[in-house]
Amino acid sequence: MPTSHPTTAVSIGGLIPASTELLVNLAYLNREATGLSHYGLQLVPHLARMLHPVLLAPYGLDGATTLRIPDNMTAIQGLRGHLRRLIWTQTQLGKIYRNLGSRLLFSPIPEAPLGRSIRKVIMVHDVIPLRFPNHSFSSLYFRHYLPALLNEATHIFCNSHATAQDLQTFFRVPDQRVTITPLACDRQQFRPLRLNRCNYFVYVGRLNPYKNLQRLIEAFAMVQRQLDCELWIVGPVDRRFLPVIQAQLEAQGLTAVVKFKNYVPREQLPIILNQAIALVHPSLWEGFGLTVLEAMSCGTPVLVSDRASLPEVVGDAGLYFDPSQPAAIAAAMQAVAQEPGLQQRLSAAALTRSQQFSWERTSQITIRQLQALL
Repeated sequence: MPTSHPTTAVSIGGLIPASTELLVNLAYLNREATGLSHYGLQLVPHLARMLHPVLLAPYGLDGATTLRIPDNMTAIQGLRGHLRRLIWTQTQLGKIYRNLGSRLLFSPIPEAPLGRSIRKVIMVHDVIPLRFPNHSFSSLYFRHYLPALLNEATHIFCNSHATAQDLQTFFRVPDQRVTITPLACDRQQFRPLRLNRCNYFVYVGRLNPYKNLQRLIEAFAMVQRQLDCELWIVGPVDRRFLPVIQAQLEAQGLTAVVKFKNYVPREQLPIILNQAIALVHPSLWEGFGLTVLEAMSCGTPVLVSDRASLPEVVGDAGLYFDPSQPAAIAAAMQAVAQEPGLQQRLSAAALTRSQQFSWERTSQITIRQLQALL
């Protein structure tokens, strides 16, 4: 923890200055490149170059002044990590802010100390726990903590018009307090690799019920009867939801052709995307849909739900379906598998559309708003 003499704090990239206008809270970062971690890490070089903030992070970040904080407060430690971070946020982060003489705190996730003495800007990626409530910690967090934080925030970023609309619907946050900053992907990593397509469809994401995997599997069962193909499910295997999905696969005789790939390192994911017939994303709701954009940047055809933010990302570059109708999902899968011309058109359109999104643009919008608040 920092002392009362911040200029002597251990840092990366030099001593912590006695006074810093902008403090960036990256306490949630972990070594696994999750979507939220990737977003924060992509912003860092741009923020460091233009605004010279002090970053609070569990490990050093190149090219930026970083104050190291405890590394046991991330998603890797599960619920305990989240709880430790919330306690640290409320009891220690405000002290760091005041000790450094900061004028503004920016958090790339919706976490910040409560109390109006701290000017804070937060990023809200979605409010899915409110759209699909359960008895989880996330639902409690979004019902009780987030409303107070939104009420106190100096300004709010969100990643899509759909998320901005949710902030109005659930919290009555007016438009003038929100700036939409679409996300992007690393186009040097996610790019066409000139690999031959293999005979599988791919889904990338979690197994949570709102991701709609059971209807995707029902649709795949219809397609698999006519096409000799597989379905690859890429993402962390959540033991809470896996038994229901496995039981469905066994009942429909699909255990041999539906492959669970678990967490895949980011350097391997572009290969899987490049070789797939198409990415199928049947989610009932998304704040943005970063995995869809990553597939598009690879030139992979995308078959997507017509809900929430996905049309904002995909535009006219994909095939849409009603995610509540397995037959509609199956029809899209069958069309792209059996029509080479359609596959080629969707691939070219996906590449063109993906070029409209860049981390440079995201960072410019973010920096412009932070500069206005400073």
